[in-house]
Amino acid sequence: MNIFKKSPILYLAVSLFFTSCAKLDLVPPSEGSSENWYTDQTEIEMSLNDLYRTYVWNLEVNFQTDRWTDDWAQRLVVYEYSAGAITSEWAESEDTWLNTYKGISRANRIMESLERAAETLPEEVINRLRAEAAFFRANFYGRLITLYGDVPFFKQTISIEEAFALGRHDAKEILKEVYADFDYAIENLPEENNASEVNRVNKGAAIAMKARVALWMSDWEVVKEETQKLMASEKYALHSDYERYFQSKKAESETIFSIPRSRDLSIVWSSKNFMPRTIGGNAVAQPSWELLAIYPCTDGLLIDESPLFNPKDPFENRDPRLAATIVEFGSEFLGVIYDPDPRAERVLNVNTGQMVENKDTKGYTQHASYNGLQLRKYADQNWLTYQADNPVIIMRYADVLLMYAEAKIELNDVDQSVYDAINEVRARAYGVGVGEVSQYPAIVEKNQSELRKVLRIERRIEFAWEQRRFWDLHRWKEFENALARPYYGLLPITEMKSKLINTDLWFWPITPTVDENGYPNLDELYTKGYSSKLGDRKFDAKQYLWPIPNKEILINDNLEQNPGY
Repeated sequence: MNIFKKSPILYLAVSLFFTSCAKLDLVPPSEGSSENWYTDQTEIEMSLNDLYRTYVWNLEVNFQTDRWTDDWAQRLVVYEYSAGAITSEWAESEDTWLNTYKGISRANRIMESLERAAETLPEEVINRLRAEAAFFRANFYGRLITLYGDVPFFKQTISIEEAFALGRHDAKEILKEVYADFDYAIENLPEENNASEVNRVNKGAAIAMKARVALWMSDWEVVKEETQKLMASEKYALHSDYERYFQSKKAESETIFSIPRSRDLSIVWSSKNFMPRTIGGNAVAQPSWELLAIYPCTDGLLIDESPLFNPKDPFENRDPRLAATIVEFGSEFLGVIYDPDPRAERVLNVNTGQMVENKDTKGYTQHASYNGLQLRKYADQNWLTYQADNPVIIMRYADVLLMYAEAKIELNDVDQSVYDAINEVRARAYGVGVGEVSQYPAIVEKNQSELRKVLRIERRIEFAWEQRRFWDLHRWKEFENALARPYYGLLPITEMKSKLINTDLWFWPITPTVDENGYPNLDELYTKGYSSKLGDRKFDAKQYLWPIPNKEILINDNLEQNPGY
């Protein structure tokens, strides 16, 4: 048996001694190894660069965690997490465990190397580089205790024997170490950190990410304190245009921490599965009908309360973030008019002025979007090459504002600053200033429970398809409610014509309701025969703690599995 294949931590105990060795014997001086690497600032910064790679941020790319939420629809697919079917051999848990511990081990190795480099590098440089490594280690351990609870904990390179002896460490004690690492990073990272070709993390990123880990832990005082620091600094600001922000490739004033992509360096991701079929995409996955239904109308009321809502035209009179996130029916998208209406046999190619075959209606194409929706957020002309280079936005200023508001609400310390924080985010969506209350539906006096509901809906629509929904439902312990119902889509074309088209009831014949917790209910559309059920979902509460990978449990008697696995 190869124990290194069985155990990621044991594997790391050996392999992460080496940066790029091909052999385990004596290494020529021209080749990198643990013996001759990490010896100067350039080499250490190159090693730190590895912590900006997407493999250690695997849950932040390709809409990975969004797939497990009520914001996602994918033909007839229900992922294991949404189905309550994950086991100790769940691939996502294995990958996250391995990649996160890889990141931790690399950060540890860098910090040890900086101790040896203290005689050759200036103290200011040593502190900055150590702070950068501490930033990443804090994030990685914060992720682990959020997902797994008590986990193995080490702050130095470990041997095989030490790896075998590792048990689970109290998550509360690890959180103290996480905060200490963040505090060191906050103290020693510069305001700007662009000394090399990499746009490196800075003080603001450390403050914001400490607040996020505290948010995951419901440590509201820490969330409030850290977000207040960033708000008072006035270093960051909301971008003026919500839709354009997500198409920008540069570091905008709203961006606090992101991982850039580059077409020039072939660091891209494939957009084909998220594009309409008329322009060459596969239309595999879409925003859900539940997401479509949760955006308030322009009067600030939810769709089942507002007289402005028209189920036949669900984009009319809605919060502007809806049309910036989901392609509005009949609007131009990447050069072609998008129209899922079964009667729309042909659509306009805006670039050529010619009418072309409409492959985005199920009236003519079997695998057109199963619910008629398409993602607009992030999309730009590069998507047409299927090689998208949108940066991975991990933290932006809107999150700071809403984290602050949530902390104050949960502390029952509601004052004008709470309304201001939420309204600043909402006003930007309408393209107006926060003080122009006649131009957008500003939040006014509400009690704690009402504000909590408003805040949670605001987070959902502001951060739709940004990898935030999973973490919110996870910490709110709301997956049971969010995934309580099946997800729905369009009828087969024959039924659609008889029930919707011939009776002039397209798109939705009736208005979906929203329950007391803020979750849209589309069951009536299904029971009355107006929609198809695309998949059943059933969350299992044990999944609030992920399973430790079975490979770890088998090889290490000191590790105890989480309950239910």
